[in-house]
Amino acid sequence: MVGLGNPGRRYEATRHNVGFAVVEQLAARWGIGWQSSRFEALLAWRGSGAEKVLLAKPQTYMNCSGRAVAALCRYYRLEPQRLLVVCDDFQLPLGRLRFRPGGSSGGQKGLADVLLHLGTQQVPRLRVGVGPLPEGEDPARFVLARFAKSEQPAAERMIRLAAQAVEDWLNRGMQYCMNRYNGLRPLENNDSPPPEPSA
Repeated sequence: MVGLGNPGRRYEATRHNVGFAVVEQLAARWGIGWQSSRFEALLAWRGSGAEKVLLAKPQTYMNCSGRAVAALCRYYRLEPQRLLVVCDDFQLPLGRLRFRPGGSSGGQKGLADVLLHLGTQQVPRLRVGVGPLPEGEDPARFVLARFAKSEQPAAERMIRLAAQAVEDWLNRGMQYCMNRYNGLRPLENNDSPPPEPSA
């Protein structure tokens, strides 16, 4: 799975880098480290054989993410439908998660570049809410800014919940995650998981 963001200290902890933050959370949970690669991405591996899971952070900058993702998919013979792209979405309020099995980029330029390079819109994705965009605010300036101090606790809870959601995607699949997470209101005071979806 791929978390989208921008490399470098300048962009750490910005709204646009929540994709990086989610896969970093997973790597920390799993006790695995990051290493450079020839694919313009930092990689971290969990497991082996058929149970092997790859985490990736493209180092091409957000708007060119597709170059690294396509190279990884070609080398590891990974079908786009088996990939999960985690990215920010300023059209969703802070704390909201939204899984989709495919569709357009919705204006997220990193995701758009991934879809372009893979030649399909059938790429599973998890959008992580960083909005709403204030009225009159430039979208690019907004997503490249860090969370306000008052937002940071909610952002941290959201990232932990998104990492849990990714684990559910790995173990339970897309439909389960859509049922469980897409209608979930932002968590206000704790990290309690959402209830199991009804059968």
